[in-house]
Amino acid sequence: MVGGLVLSQAQTHQAATPRTAAPAPAPAQALEKRPRDQAQPCGTVAAAAAVSVSAPSLDEVRKVHARHIKLGLDRCPRYARPLLAACAVSGWPGGMELAASIFESLVEPEAFDYNTLMRGHVSGGGGDRDPAAALRLYIDGLEAGVSPDSYTFPFVLKACAQLAALQEGRQLQAHIVKLGFQHDEHVQNSLISFYGKCGAPAMARLAFDRVEAEERTTVSWSALLAAYTKAGLWGECLASFGSMMLDGWRPDESSMVSALSACAHLGSFDAGRSVHCALLRNTARLNTIMLTSLLDMYAKCGSIEKAAAAFDAMDDKSAWAYSAMLSGLALHGDGRKALQVFDAMVREGHAPDAAAYVGVLNACSRAGLLEDGLRCFDRMRLEHKVAPNALHYGCMVDLMARAGRLDDARALIGTMPTGPTDTAWRSLLNACRIHGDLDLAWHALQELRRLGAANAGDYVIVADMHARAKNWTAAAALRTEAVDSGLAQSLGFSAVEVRGELHRFVSQDMAHPRTRDIYEMLHQMEWQLRFDGYKPDTSEVALDAGEEEKGRVVAAHSQKLAMAFGLLSTPEGAPVRVVTNLRMSKECHAYSALISEIFGRDIVIRDRNRLHRFRCGTCSCRDYCRPQVEPPPSSPTRTKPRRNQGDAIDELSDAGAVAKAPALRREMEGVAI
Repeated sequence: MVGGLVLSQAQTHQAATPRTAAPAPAPAQALEKRPRDQAQPCGTVAAAAAVSVSAPSLDEVRKVHARHIKLGLDRCPRYARPLLAACAVSGWPGGMELAASIFESLVEPEAFDYNTLMRGHVSGGGGDRDPAAALRLYIDGLEAGVSPDSYTFPFVLKACAQLAALQEGRQLQAHIVKLGFQHDEHVQNSLISFYGKCGAPAMARLAFDRVEAEERTTVSWSALLAAYTKAGLWGECLASFGSMMLDGWRPDESSMVSALSACAHLGSFDAGRSVHCALLRNTARLNTIMLTSLLDMYAKCGSIEKAAAAFDAMDDKSAWAYSAMLSGLALHGDGRKALQVFDAMVREGHAPDAAAYVGVLNACSRAGLLEDGLRCFDRMRLEHKVAPNALHYGCMVDLMARAGRLDDARALIGTMPTGPTDTAWRSLLNACRIHGDLDLAWHALQELRRLGAANAGDYVIVADMHARAKNWTAAAALRTEAVDSGLAQSLGFSAVEVRGELHRFVSQDMAHPRTRDIYEMLHQMEWQLRFDGYKPDTSEVALDAGEEEKGRVVAAHSQKLAMAFGLLSTPEGAPVRVVTNLRMSKECHAYSALISEIFGRDIVIRDRNRLHRFRCGTCSCRDYCRPQVEPPPSSPTRTKPRRNQGDAIDELSDAGAVAKAPALRREMEGVAI
């Protein structure tokens, strides 16, 4: 422990060497006793100082520094500080080395000098970032008896954040309180930011709550939102943004970008649109970063049209913006449009990076564009010299496997320069589920086990394939093995947004305050589908049970409950937006397509892999064929159903099926939670 901080001594830096290691400075009296005839005119000294401030390059600074040495001014802080600041903050390659040399020559460096050098170490100009040196410099200052000021701690906390040095940062917080800087605005904000960057959102929130309400600033809120964003606490981020707005604060760019990121991950379209309005009210002109964040939010919330509008509104599209647009089009399965955007990116002179190629390859995979995907993969390696990584190979494996070329996909995995990865084997495993190749699926699971990367979902895929083959013993053994290995499968849920609030449902959910209304609406939806002759597809239900029991399982799926609540609670004609952490099943896909046609609604569902937009009975993904229905020959003309659940009984009566309503209701309500 040195100076109250426990630090590793593994790294060294010139600026962190003991003060005794520096060249012995000339006594201050020597400067005062310089013969008057050797003293330089005041104009010469002033000119040297002026040159040091306006030096345009590192070479100019070196010349000025040499002149200072010749004049005997190199040890005087008044003339050395401008040179120190120029080298430390300019970003010139090699600038920090000269800055450290100038610092070492100072007779009695003060807190300002320490702060300047620490700023250079954490800003990383010219690739010279060295946060460990900044932290050791702080300790040197304490040992030299230099008292830190309010500008010292933001730089030191930033160094701790870059090192992820949580314990050292907590010790610094004790120093802050001890020295009485806990109420300084810059120190408070730096402390919140430090905890957020170290992945400790609870500590960031605690530091924020300790700031008095009148002492909080927009930067304080922005640092808190960034902490939640880094930790993936999207709900907390959006709630804090709402509190910020209610408290009357005008959000800055950083806070609104964090809020848009939260809306994108939650699929909260209404909240994202509100943030967009706040952006327009508080910003004279949207820059590329803001527009890119809007693009990403709208694409992930199911409105690719608004995402394209944000993309087209950019005057100067960056490579990041192109990558975001490609990823959005891939999420929507629009491979042709993604290829057009990619070609435009190349024509504009942007060199596609690894992220851009992940987007375009993913788009080709989801759109089934095998030949285009192969050409893009070749262009990446041969034309743009981008080395394929695990994500690129995963996209290619998925592309080939979706096209039915499972053997080619397996061979590609064997040729990966980095060796087979879990991403590639998992893509192959998912394709085996689609094509029903149980033997290859078992091999992929074995490879995932060998890599130590198998998760509960991998076991479930193979177990369900055994179940569909009526091999119940093997299916049960795999599920038991997953449990015995401590692999817990996350709870499946579906969430629907109503008036800016997300309502979450699980399968057979009975906990919602409007459960009775939801199941009444579900009865109406079920009857309308049966009226059209539709029968539930239970082929993917991995249970050793009869069709009636399987039908009960799929009847109250979380996705169906979310759709029912959305239809019940949103205005006529408004889209219903659902976000689920499950993979879209064939049954839910067919069910959603028919509901969109019968109720005249757009149904937007984002599952864990991609986005499905149902309109007039068809889906944007084109992954599944439209379900075959057999309407009764004497069925009357169907009218558009009304939203009121009481009217559902009237419609049943009009169809001559009043007697079926109580039985259907008992059947649905009798399902166990």
